[in-house]
Amino acid sequence: MTQPLQPSSSSQQGSDAAPPDLAAIKQRQQATWASGDFAIVGVTLQIVGESLAEAANICAGERVIDIAAGNGNATLAAARRWAHVTSTDYVPALLDKGRTRAAAEGLAVDFREADAEALPYPDGSFDVALSTFGIMFTPDHARAANEMCRVVRPGGRMGMANWTPDGFIGQLFKTIGKHMPPPAGLKSPSLWGSEEYLNQLFGATAQISRAEQKVFNFRYASADHWLQVFRAYYGPIHKAFSILDVDAGKALEQDILALLGHFNTAGQNSLVVPAEYLEVVLTRRAPAALH
Repeated sequence: MTQPLQPSSSSQQGSDAAPPDLAAIKQRQQATWASGDFAIVGVTLQIVGESLAEAANICAGERVIDIAAGNGNATLAAARRWAHVTSTDYVPALLDKGRTRAAAEGLAVDFREADAEALPYPDGSFDVALSTFGIMFTPDHARAANEMCRVVRPGGRMGMANWTPDGFIGQLFKTIGKHMPPPAGLKSPSLWGSEEYLNQLFGATAQISRAEQKVFNFRYASADHWLQVFRAYYGPIHKAFSILDVDAGKALEQDILALLGHFNTAGQNSLVVPAEYLEVVLTRRAPAALH
């Protein structure tokens, strides 16, 4: 997984500035996700992996790859359906957490360190590729999409859960970006939560077969509790507070608390924040249909 970054308005409109150094950005993002302990947050998202496995119609015996798997939510969901699963991420510590979870359930999974933009597998190696809030954070969107398509056989499926631009996490990215502007020209990860954008990315090699806007509810004791957990364990927020000075950190804290208050549906005594995401399944086009 990679760090969520929101482009500035000038980068969205295009400019004559030099393109971002994606390799350097990826290296920093990898360090960001290795900080904190994403698995503490990631495990709460398991329901999304189960829903995606159903949407992608994972069947026993199919070859499945989970790309940017984190601590393995989609991995476990597919393995529970008796698929032959390969779980990949470029943060070894997260793969270790997934490996521990799989072992606890007696699930046979192949865990392998791999970059979503350069997967170490031959063309057509898998029947299905999955990614829950993972591949969307790659710096080079087109390259990641091409790799996902490449390793899936013609007629195979690609299932993703991606945060939407207008949902809670999309707005959280924008809030972080106000305090820590990303490199100019870097595309927003929340673009992957738009069907129109996915058609642009995958249109030549895959077509959307189903798409549905869904909601994951973050459930915590309070806004302060949510921030405490994410500040300690969620790499991007953990890293942001470690970099910002005291005053800037307090400003970010207040903006995040305000955002949580805006989205909270549980009143003053608890916190339930609905976070919209796009659950989408694409079908890999057969060679005759490729242009």
